[in-house]
Amino acid sequence: MASQAYDTTEAPSKLRKAITGPLLYLFILGDVLGAGIYALMGVLSGEVGGALWAPLVLALLLALLTAGSYAELVTKYPKAGGAAIFADRAFKQPIVSFLVGFSMLAAGVTSAAGLSLAFAGDYLATFIDVPTVPAAIVFLALVACLNARGISESVKSNVVMTIIELSGLVIVIVVVAVMLGSGGGDVSRVGQFPVGANPALATLGAAIIAYYSFVGFETSANIAEEIQNPSRVYPKALFGALATAGVVYILVGLASAVALAPEELAESSGPLLAVVAASGVAVPTWLFSLIALVAVANGALLTMIMASRLSYGMAEQGLLPRALSRVLPERKTPWVAIVSTTVVAMILTTIGDLSTLAETVVLLLLFVFISTNVAVLVLRRQPVEHKHFRVWTFVPVLGVLSCLLLLGQQRPIVWLFGGLLLGLGALLYGLTRATGRSASRRNH
Repeated sequence: MASQAYDTTEAPSKLRKAITGPLLYLFILGDVLGAGIYALMGVLSGEVGGALWAPLVLALLLALLTAGSYAELVTKYPKAGGAAIFADRAFKQPIVSFLVGFSMLAAGVTSAAGLSLAFAGDYLATFIDVPTVPAAIVFLALVACLNARGISESVKSNVVMTIIELSGLVIVIVVVAVMLGSGGGDVSRVGQFPVGANPALATLGAAIIAYYSFVGFETSANIAEEIQNPSRVYPKALFGALATAGVVYILVGLASAVALAPEELAESSGPLLAVVAASGVAVPTWLFSLIALVAVANGALLTMIMASRLSYGMAEQGLLPRALSRVLPERKTPWVAIVSTTVVAMILTTIGDLSTLAETVVLLLLFVFISTNVAVLVLRRQPVEHKHFRVWTFVPVLGVLSCLLLLGQQRPIVWLFGGLLLGLGALLYGLTRATGRSASRRNH
């Protein structure tokens, strides 16, 4: 991937540029290293046996394809709003831009609601027993307060939480290394697929699951307006974070296979806890509950930052009510967007069962990724005055094909939910446009 970088000339922004390269790297890493990896190995082992590393490598490569498109477009158009802004520039159809942005927004808010329920459930019950939904609502309110306080404070909190959640995965790797050093474990399992399984098909099927663990990098496009010198730092932070997450995941996969037989991993609801226990190294069980809490909290914070900035960016483009673009004069944070997205997430927590909705999140994100990959190619016809990162042309083409491959694996009920959500988005768009026309007539 070729990189071009020199000074950019950008329009003034109402948001504060407080995110440096290292903070951006940790922002993306924290969003990718979610709580899912703590349960992922058990699911993957049912597909590929001990060859856990194979689908993780393939999933990383698939994620890098779409990440290349994000790197080009974010450095070309460093504005809040992410995929919706890219679609607006490329396709020049407000309804398309809105639906792309709405897909991202719906996915983000729903994810935050699910994360808040996860935070307030079994993880929190390890330390304090409180009703789940009220605790989730209080948790979202605290996240909103941190989000509104400032982007600098939010991303600095992410630094601490990312280090903590990363440390949990490092513990898994280290204790299994100690186990190997003392003559335990079985290295031969890392190349063993289930009996009778086709290695290629098993790896592809598991990669679809593993791909979900790399989703999260796309949220960084929505804070582009708050990054210092995005043309220079964004590609390095993006690819660096994905590579780091990939290496950590692969090492955790290898460690899991060495420590436990695939059938034992597949049966465990807390596979990494089982791996640590099997190593024989004394690590308190409550420690992983605490680390998981931090991982979930960090994911919720980063997701709500994304959702509020996306709402702000769409409002700036006239795709959502202008009120959402209002910012706090001192803090320079989009407070109306923060309050609105938080209230919606709070409402979603009362639904309780978000399993099918969570799968719908992935479906919506794949549509966003297809739009972004196509937008890269369309916008090549529109040069900008500043130089920026440029991805090889075949990368977004392969990115579209990879998304279509993953879309083909979705269940019919998930397609139904996705269609209903997009229909709701179209209705909201129509209301926004109608309100805008009414206001225009009154002004005249």
